Amino acid sequence: MLKLAGRMGRAKPSAIMAVAEKAKKLKATGRDVISFSIGVPNFLPGEHVYQAARDALAKDSGQYGSNRGADALLDAFLKHMEQLGLTGYTRANLSTGIGAKHVLYNLAEVLLDEGDTIAFPAPYWTSYVDIAEIVNARILELPCPASQDYKLTVEQLDAALATRPKVFLFNNPSNPTGMVYTKDEVIALAEVLVKYPDTWIITDDIYNRMLFDGLEYYNFVQARPELRERTVFVDSLSKTYGMPGWRVGFMAGPESVAQAVTTLNSNHITNIPEVTTAAAIAALSGPQDVTEAKNLEFQGKRDQVMAALAAIPGVVCPRPQGAFYVFPDISCAFGKSHNGAVINNDIDFCSALLEAKGVACVPGSAFGEPRALRISYTCPTPQLAPGMQRIQEFFAELV
Repeated sequence: MLKLAGRMGRAKPSAIMAVAEKAKKLKATGRDVISFSIGVPNFLPGEHVYQAARDALAKDSGQYGSNRGADALLDAFLKHMEQLGLTGYTRANLSTGIGAKHVLYNLAEVLLDEGDTIAFPAPYWTSYVDIAEIVNARILELPCPASQDYKLTVEQLDAALATRPKVFLFNNPSNPTGMVYTKDEVIALAEVLVKYPDTWIITDDIYNRMLFDGLEYYNFVQARPELRERTVFVDSLSKTYGMPGWRVGFMAGPESVAQAVTTLNSNHITNIPEVTTAAAIAALSGPQDVTEAKNLEFQGKRDQVMAALAAIPGVVCPRPQGAFYVFPDISCAFGKSHNGAVINNDIDFCSALLEAKGVACVPGSAFGEPRALRISYTCPTPQLAPGMQRIQEFFAELV
């Protein structure tokens, strides 16, 4: 009997996509379903992005492109980084990929041998565990519950790095919690990181322009410039520009890492397509009005969701200040039932909520926090209030 490679026994389908598919199937049967599940921005980029793509099609060369990324794209990303306060990088420090997930997978292949340890705070984005398991790395989760605002403490980081993990992976703003580390919090963590020079640092910060309440993005490299030699910054067009389907991701870091990622590109994707490259350059370099308007809209939606959750007795939810997620602790529902369906955990809760009220959310256990669930509030605005009302009704009906 022929067998698949052993790594496929460690590979799992996305838990987020599984919920989205279930909601889609229910909707196809005629059910009225409101989806708070998948993390897509649900807006389209500006017209200048599409015009750039059309122009590229009109003069398509039909040739292979650069494994690292076209020079014009790299230059546009360097300017984007400079606007964030990340200066002093060159093209040699950069590489690209088919979305940030692909870049993160490449980085796992580049930095982790089998048996090496990767550490990251929990809650975490689901793919962190999935990718680590495929490359057969050891995982060190650092639990950050709602009681500490889902944020990593200096003491936790110090204790974790003392065990000498090969990689520390940090996500700010956070998916799934929407929490943002302040400048002072980043500085405090950076002070710990400098004590442990044997650990690589990856900052997965693809929501860096989706910040609310006047907060500004800040990176470990800005806090302690000496960390530049072992820090890799990951970014993407997907969320900021409403372009998840275009699949453009970036990394910036030490030249050796950028070259290694580029070498992997040469062995699988070859290059980002020419048309996609043109659209990406236009998104980064052109008008930012669509992004800025959507950021304001998401801040208003955040406020609407938080107000609805605050009206539910027992639900605890730290206030997110970025991305487009809220991550309420709904463990007050455990041990209760809804229409005879007993709710023992977050998965039971989300299943009963979908069946009873037609509202799709992702269980927190998919993100390493089984007392919570993730609400992605990028649905069309007219659906948001009814969806939150259904959640309120669901809680009110628990016995």
